[in-house]
Amino acid sequence: MGNVLITIRNSEHKDLAGMLSQLDAECRNCAPTSPLECITRCQVYKLKNELRTLRETMDNPNYIKELFNVLKNQTRLHILNAIVNGRYSVSQLQQELKKTGHMHSQDTINEEYLQPLMAVGLATESRDEYYATTFGGRLTETLGAFPEFAEMLPAHSECYEETLLRALLLGPKTFEEIESLISSKIASRILKRLRSVGLIETPEDRDYIFFFKSKRDPEKEDFSETERGVYDAIDDEGISAGKLAKETGLSMRRTYKYLRGLKGKKLVFIRRTPKAYGLTRKGENLASVLSELQLIVDDTWSSSKQVIESND
Repeated sequence: MGNVLITIRNSEHKDLAGMLSQLDAECRNCAPTSPLECITRCQVYKLKNELRTLRETMDNPNYIKELFNVLKNQTRLHILNAIVNGRYSVSQLQQELKKTGHMHSQDTINEEYLQPLMAVGLATESRDEYYATTFGGRLTETLGAFPEFAEMLPAHSECYEETLLRALLLGPKTFEEIESLISSKIASRILKRLRSVGLIETPEDRDYIFFFKSKRDPEKEDFSETERGVYDAIDDEGISAGKLAKETGLSMRRTYKYLRGLKGKKLVFIRRTPKAYGLTRKGENLASVLSELQLIVDDTWSSSKQVIESND
């Protein structure tokens, strides 16, 4: 039995499906003295029982939203970190919270913090003691990579912020693209909120109009020295007037003057490029944590299906 427990702890970084296959093999070599011993002491039995329960919980179509909202609470995360390392009674948790200056009644601890953790499968209870599930332990370890998790995102939300952050992890998106992900009625508000906490940014160059070289042969045209310098400073990927002014050392007024001349010679054309929103370094870290949480949920859901089907 002890070897099985060690295997579970050492396998937390692996996917549960592979871990279950390994543990099933160990179970076949296990020789408990009685069926009761298997049920009461076997960690594999407890893990499978946990997965069966989680399957029912995760079948809720709003599960991810409810999970994220439960996690966006610093006191709950503090309790979860405590019960990952051992079993606690409510009175012991009350004393643990006092160390951080939180004075809560036992009823409050139970109703506001423990019950929500249990409702989404992160914690469980036995003989008036609370402890983290294997699933709760895996999520807690992932959250350790971003200690400010509970402070960055609004609680009791529809989790539009989480949806957008995970989408931006794949690359910057225009406002129109963002409106296709979340409601157009709230897109501006969500962007403003994420920008205010330093999770997203727009490029420093906010010009929508970019100048590009045409395919016309410049050698067939006459240039002044300054005009030629402006033309040569336009790269193949296009450039804004503001950046072009910096590159050439010209004022904005003179830059536009030479651009008009180049456009008249059909050597330059303009293209409107919409502003794109991207993640800051902090935003990338949080988005990565959110994606990892989603992967753990998906892995757990798949493994629970494996357990149920094997019983059938």
